[in-house]
Amino acid sequence: MITIKNLTKSFTMPDGSRLDVLKGINCQIEKGEVISIIGPSGTGKSTFLRCLNSIDPATSGEIIFGGQNILDGDCKLNKVRQKMGMVFQNFNLFEHMTVIENVTNGPVRLLGMKKKEAYDMGMKLLHTVGLEDKADVMPRNLSGGQKQRVAIARCLSMKPDCILFDEPTSALDPTMVSEVLSVIRQLAKQGMTMLIVTHEMTFARDVSTRVFFMHGGTIYEEGTPDQIFNHPQREETQNFIGRVRTFSYSLTSQNDSTYDEQSHNLDNFCQKYAISNIFYKIQGLIDELTQRLIQWNGPVGISVNYSELDYSVSVVLTVHGQKEKVLSDPESNKVSYAILQGICESIDETLHDGVSTIVCKVKNS
Repeated sequence: MITIKNLTKSFTMPDGSRLDVLKGINCQIEKGEVISIIGPSGTGKSTFLRCLNSIDPATSGEIIFGGQNILDGDCKLNKVRQKMGMVFQNFNLFEHMTVIENVTNGPVRLLGMKKKEAYDMGMKLLHTVGLEDKADVMPRNLSGGQKQRVAIARCLSMKPDCILFDEPTSALDPTMVSEVLSVIRQLAKQGMTMLIVTHEMTFARDVSTRVFFMHGGTIYEEGTPDQIFNHPQREETQNFIGRVRTFSYSLTSQNDSTYDEQSHNLDNFCQKYAISNIFYKIQGLIDELTQRLIQWNGPVGISVNYSELDYSVSVVLTVHGQKEKVLSDPESNKVSYAILQGICESIDETLHDGVSTIVCKVKNS
């Protein structure tokens, strides 16, 4: 879908010197891929995205998209940006327009869509991002998370082939992050091609087909989430990923004899990394799932992940031998579900080939 060849970007500084931000990037993005771009600040991640649809024109190289090099002088960039949408850190909504006007303005003006058709499509998109009831509200009356979801709906209204997300949660209060990431997860499941600059390591691990680790203006290392997060090969990647701490174990039954021992080990892990204040939340979450909600038809893998990059804590349970999702019937155990909602910022579950994967992001306050 997108081929990048020897992409460079340089800036001229006030003193006349040259700052090389991108130093020859080469990569291929296939249709349907979700690529998370991670790395320390100042390594060119956002600049890379902005060069892809020429918001910041690249200095040299090639970006082949839709069969043409968009760096050619005769390329129609407005057409490119319609098909390669972008969602920014700070929403960039039109403050003088209502939510539905923000979503329908582009299709009417740029795609020539009839107003009624655009309105109907816009309402469907707002329903998709959970904001159908905010259609006539002005942006100033929305929370940050709601504004970002409107920005995603607006981007989708142009029917893009690919979406670029530039740190879509960095401007949000932590309590609003999960609602935006949930929408992006939905798009990933629907097969949307996406490149996402993010500091949310748990999210990058869960949603990506590939991960680019950027360092020194290059894609220093790339691979699957398992390769990058669990088996990084190069020194700078290892140093960066080393700040994501993980404690993993497995249980074979509801009455596993190692349960108390593993709880003690989990307590030690939380103390070691100074997150002992939420140990009881983590343990309570695991207890509700393993003791009350899971139907035991096979082993359960448990992984507690703490990121020193964004101070987030997630708990991932891999439940084998499942015919349906563990969390498919909230009415069956309202107390347990209420406890989970009180502990977690977000809960996401997928079921594939009899294996249910439950990802819970724990509230850290």
